[in-house]
Amino acid sequence: MNENELKKRHFYRAKEEAKFADNSEISTPQTSDPAYRLAFQDKDFLLREELRPVRFQLELLKPEMLLEEAGIESTLVIYGSARIPEPAKADALMDAATDDRSREIAGRLKEKSKFYDEARKLARIASECGIVEPDGKRHFVVCSGGGPSIMEAANRGAQDVGKESIGLNIVLPHEQAPNIYVTPSLSFQFHYFALRKMHFLIRARAVAAFPGGFGTFDELFELITLIQTGKIEPLPIVLFGKDFWNRVINFEELMLEGTISPSDLDLFHIVDDAEEGWDIIRKFYDLPCG
Repeated sequence: MNENELKKRHFYRAKEEAKFADNSEISTPQTSDPAYRLAFQDKDFLLREELRPVRFQLELLKPEMLLEEAGIESTLVIYGSARIPEPAKADALMDAATDDRSREIAGRLKEKSKFYDEARKLARIASECGIVEPDGKRHFVVCSGGGPSIMEAANRGAQDVGKESIGLNIVLPHEQAPNIYVTPSLSFQFHYFALRKMHFLIRARAVAAFPGGFGTFDELFELITLIQTGKIEPLPIVLFGKDFWNRVINFEELMLEGTISPSDLDLFHIVDDAEEGWDIIRKFYDLPCG
């Protein structure tokens, strides 16, 4: 073999350069100072305030590249509370309640525990649909926030039928870990909420929003705003829990107050069960499975 044959690359790759730069056997004042580290290996440098734009770019690129390499073309995004228990654990909340207010809250959470099963069922239906293009690109891969409760149910439903699912976790001041049902190679951790929300929607072809709090509302209303203002094309948005959504938000009054248009009420659908929700998605895209 000719050592001087033409090659695709003339420069060494970054991994190779990093090995060349390993000066562990050489210890001098110069090589020991942080200034001598390669910039891309210098964690302290990368965490400087001035490097925030670089960290933004890295947090955008890493999930995008890995999802592309995994052949994930589109997703079914499932939003929802981190506090709603699965039915088997709902009674424990009631037992822990110590006063009237906490008992009422526990009771309402117990009522909503049925949506854990509905989220799990929806994820199972979408995953079983298993739309795969000839080139291997996969569609309607389940994607959640990677946390507990409704998010856990989403990832669990995909695992029930042996399919992969995505978890987009967020670093918080209190301890947080991805639920055990997220596919490990598709489990991502974010520092920036903005980048996390962007990744929820880059591949989303349908979104299901289950009962939730500030986080769920933030994610849902940003999506509705993007469609309302024409920043993205319409896609199915399915809200689960008629009693919940009609009680906590009076969409009709928003319209009557003139702050949204009557047609804005058509941007989403409110349902109670997984079959009805998936049917809306299926009909929107004329999917072969139902």
